Amino acid sequence: MDPERLLLAKVESFIRTNEMLDKATPVLVGLSGGADSTALLDVLFTLGYKCIAAHCNFRLRGEEAVRDHEFARMIARDYRIEFHEIEFNTKEYAAQRGISIEMACRDLRYEWFEELLAKTGAQAIAVGHHRDDSIETFFLNLSRGTGIAGLTGINAVHGNVIRPLLAVSRQEIEEYLGRRHIDFIIDSSNQEDIYLRNKIRLQLIPLLRTINPSISESLIKTIGNLQQVEKVYDHVVKSARNEVVSVRDEEVFISIDKLNRQVAPQTILFELLREYDVPSSMIQDIIGSLNGISGKQFYAGFYRIVKDRDYLIISKRNVEDTPDHYYIPHDVNSISKPLEMSFETLDYFPGFVIPKTKDVICLDADKVAYPLELRHWQKGDKFIPFGMRGVKKVSDYFSDHKYSVLDKEKAWILTSEDKILWIVGERADNRFRLTAKTKRVLMITVGV
Repeated sequence: MDPERLLLAKVESFIRTNEMLDKATPVLVGLSGGADSTALLDVLFTLGYKCIAAHCNFRLRGEEAVRDHEFARMIARDYRIEFHEIEFNTKEYAAQRGISIEMACRDLRYEWFEELLAKTGAQAIAVGHHRDDSIETFFLNLSRGTGIAGLTGINAVHGNVIRPLLAVSRQEIEEYLGRRHIDFIIDSSNQEDIYLRNKIRLQLIPLLRTINPSISESLIKTIGNLQQVEKVYDHVVKSARNEVVSVRDEEVFISIDKLNRQVAPQTILFELLREYDVPSSMIQDIIGSLNGISGKQFYAGFYRIVKDRDYLIISKRNVEDTPDHYYIPHDVNSISKPLEMSFETLDYFPGFVIPKTKDVICLDADKVAYPLELRHWQKGDKFIPFGMRGVKKVSDYFSDHKYSVLDKEKAWILTSEDKILWIVGERADNRFRLTAKTKRVLMITVGV
């Protein structure tokens, strides 16, 4: 069988095995104009599925975005299919919610796809993720710290979203397009190794191939095994949830005593809190509080978690609640809550001028680890004030600078891996200062 027909057969078999589609109802196809989405549209169309194209412009890449839009529109016209498009102010959306640009794109895209699904009466949303994307996701989650679900790659079916191309590789897709003489556009940002996913694709996986030329096949087999393990794991977590969790008046109570009697309490708690989008770094703080005094509070998104005497209590928080912790992931350019702050990474060069204002700090970017944490000061906090060598308690710094009780309550601390970067608007930590060895500068501005 020639490669073109082989790919079509693989995808059709994958669709059938995963019960993704029927040919009576249209399918909504996310169409960026890149190789993956263009191939997805052609494959589904060739296999006889009724397609509707949907194109998103995130307004991030200037003239390239205009080119992508025109190309996607042309493809839809060539196939004589229905075409829908939308523009997003992605940077503003990300800044308002304190999330990365990548997460903002994902949220905006899928929210619109769901609206379009209801509007058009389509049966599913098809997107162009392929086998290599699943492998990259495996490493991406592994590098950030994850539970078992994060090691199972990308789901073939997730709610209304389907991924018919997970059965084939990026190379197979590009060969398919070449044989059929189908043009596609290239996103230049995919070739830049400043993003972690790109580094995995452009550097890590080629390196692994020098060790094992069949590394992709081996990893897909491992991911498949982990997907089976996850089913057993989910069964155990569900059983534990039934034992340790109770709900009263819309509040969720996790019994600390019953949790501690589980075989793996930390793992169970990780899975329970993950349902509320609690960052893994915050989960570690919550675990550390279980044997501490009552009253400790944590905030994640729309939820508040309180460590009571016998329970962790999860409730929806009021908008006027002031969180103790804010987590700032990589790639966030600015935040608006609890403070207005901007983050910019610059190349360092001899003669680099550091702004002489308390509202700006310049740190050695390569010494800073993400996510950053913005929080109120805590008893026992210590740092090395800029220009000094010795460690100083933050409480002593406050006393030396005549902070009132109210001033202390209002003070914010920016940290990285529990090391203080900055008493915001006051003093940076000397460990993160710029030196002759600095290559990149993280410039943080407050009050933008």
